[in-house]
Amino acid sequence: MTGGLRRFRTPAPRAAPGEKCEMCAEPIGAEHGHVIDLESRTILCACRGCYLLFTHRGAGGKRHRAVPDRVRHFPRFAPGPALWESAGIPVKTAFLFRNSVQDRVVAFYPSPAGATESLLPLGTGDDLLADVADDVEALLVNQLDLGFEAFLVPIDVCYELVGLVRSTWRGFDGGTEAHEAIDGFFARLRERGEVVADG
Repeated sequence: MTGGLRRFRTPAPRAAPGEKCEMCAEPIGAEHGHVIDLESRTILCACRGCYLLFTHRGAGGKRHRAVPDRVRHFPRFAPGPALWESAGIPVKTAFLFRNSVQDRVVAFYPSPAGATESLLPLGTGDDLLADVADDVEALLVNQLDLGFEAFLVPIDVCYELVGLVRSTWRGFDGGTEAHEAIDGFFARLRERGEVVADG
């Protein structure tokens, strides 16, 4: 009797991401979709069924949205210098997306402490995000030696980069491991992305 009651007092262990759907607990493999909770900004691992439930705007009471998987690469991103100056971004990489809950464009950059917000002047980025789906896609901008490049990516790709920086960064300048990991991340993204001539 006591053993039977104990299971109601002890919360069930949460399934590790990549093993079970975080919405219905269905087993999932390493390759799976993601769903974002718009209120908490939490990204959930999802089975195919749960993912498909939230692919249409307004599904799920407008709280959850499926994260798409398209990637586009803009090798030359002309608006980069003006964006960096207006936003005061102190590093070489940042991502912008429209937060529908706040009804504004927000910008974050990866740092050893996680995703750090850079406050944008009102209206900044509105024109740049015309083809970017609210909440679930982002414009990831990367400063190169000779200009800027940009990627239209699923929002989970941006948080993958944030996790990579956070886990590999050492000391003031990051160290060799972090720089090699970041270079590898962008190299894979360039291979994956559909190239768009002018950005």
